[in-house]
Amino acid sequence: MEVNFSLNEIAGVAKKLLAEAGNYKVFAFHGDMGAGKTTFIHALCEAMHITDVVSSPTFSIINQYKTSEGQTVYHMDLYRIKDENEAINAGVEDCLYSGNPCLVEWPEKAPGVFPDETLNIYITSIDDNTRKLKYNL
Repeated sequence: MEVNFSLNEIAGVAKKLLAEAGNYKVFAFHGDMGAGKTTFIHALCEAMHITDVVSSPTFSIINQYKTSEGQTVYHMDLYRIKDENEAINAGVEDCLYSGNPCLVEWPEKAPGVFPDETLNIYITSIDDNTRKLKYNL
């Protein structure tokens, strides 16, 4: 699936991704700095009915949120991780295999810790208001 969308359309694209993702629990977001990974994850969190304040886990590495149904959702940012051992020590692997939804930015920092059933999503900035989202189900 590949779709270009404006930032005004992000909520609809996020809902469509969730609907198409089926049983995927781990969503790995690839893209350059400023491509819109965090912005898209915010839209996904809204679509998942997250009741907590959604913020970037750049320094904490892992944020934990609750949905209105009480489900735990993990949001991880591996940008500051040096290697897979550091990711494991930070608890990333525990979250990825918890069975709870995981939204992960910069997965290429620790590729070996991800389960086979990870949905890899690529975000590219086309211009100031347009992004390309690409994933294979």
